[in-house]
Amino acid sequence: MQGEIIAIGNELTSGRISNTTSGFAARHLYEAGYEIYAINTIGDSAALIGEALKRAISRVDFVLVTGGLGSTDDDLTTEAVSKALDRPTIPNLELLSQIRNHLDTISASPLNPLEKLAWLPQGAEALTLHSQMSGYQLIHDNKPIFFLPGVPYQMQMLLLEQVIPRLATLNQGRQLTTCQRMYKIFGMAEAEINRQIVKLALNHNIHIGYYPVFPEVHLSLTVRAHKGSDPVPLFEAACQTIEKNLGQAIYGSDNDSMASVTGQLLHGANLHLATAESCTGGLIGQLLTQVPGSSRYYLGGVIAYADSMKTEYLDVSEELLANHGAVSREVAEAMADGMRTRCNADITLAVTGIAGPDGGTIEKPVGTVYISLATKITIETHHFHFAGNRQQIQEITAKTALDLARHYLLQQDGI
Repeated sequence: MQGEIIAIGNELTSGRISNTTSGFAARHLYEAGYEIYAINTIGDSAALIGEALKRAISRVDFVLVTGGLGSTDDDLTTEAVSKALDRPTIPNLELLSQIRNHLDTISASPLNPLEKLAWLPQGAEALTLHSQMSGYQLIHDNKPIFFLPGVPYQMQMLLLEQVIPRLATLNQGRQLTTCQRMYKIFGMAEAEINRQIVKLALNHNIHIGYYPVFPEVHLSLTVRAHKGSDPVPLFEAACQTIEKNLGQAIYGSDNDSMASVTGQLLHGANLHLATAESCTGGLIGQLLTQVPGSSRYYLGGVIAYADSMKTEYLDVSEELLANHGAVSREVAEAMADGMRTRCNADITLAVTGIAGPDGGTIEKPVGTVYISLATKITIETHHFHFAGNRQQIQEITAKTALDLARHYLLQQDGI
């Protein structure tokens, strides 16, 4: 069963606001078993709205329209629908009563633009009687059309609480059963991942998608089946095949992050981590502390950007800095060991490098980074040459550091 999404608003077509509502709707409708034929974004023009709506009705089974339902002059959706589908607007008396009751508590004015929300195209059914939230359903040519507000939280609530349940009732048995997993991959290029997957010669009913999300690659695996067919065995077998083939390059799936997965390994091993950061400016610590419960395994960190901070708080000697420079294997190791000693951490990550855009030399160009991982037994240091702008170099450095900790913990576990 196919649907189409139409998002309305000059703020969207001008780029002032990102169209997050269409993505939210598409994702949840897809997971509920529906195919999305097209997503359109158009401005506040009654002619464009009517044209897009009639075209959608002619080619899909249902339509979802967001935006243009407010009380101001530029909210033209209902007017456009009325004209395009030849359905004059009439007041929904119950909704009008709710609006007026609400207005009585906040205003003495006998007229208010909010009453516009109660005038709906003939045959429309209000999705909610909430006086400050618009939304209605219309059946036209035996096809359901849903009109939702453009305000993200209102749209999301009505989609989940009203639209998807109504679609399920109207089209019982026609939606597909969907099995889907999003693998998170780090340290392997998209082209190489694709080459590995092609070699597997997976069943043609298994759909693979590649989504570069710097500095990672996300791989989606999807199997869909009609009522009466069970996609689970095929889905699980494909997952096992991909996991075996890509191995530890897959760090997690779905809602996992590099920081959450590394944190789970730390917590499971009852180990505590500390960080000493220079070029990343605290980004490793930020990623770790975005995860709820990270205080169970993350002690904290020092942002030692200036050499004086490295000497005073991490016990890096001035002689070492003078002989090797702040961006060096020796200083990275001293930072890691100094931090570990200071806070008695089980594992310490230290990073030093040149994020750019200036500061590089022929010997140490922009993107030169040293990452050290120190424990009570050993220190291992890795030298990298990353490419990208300043933000990208900082991000890939932070996630590489966490990935090194992840691999270290997996090795200790014998995984």
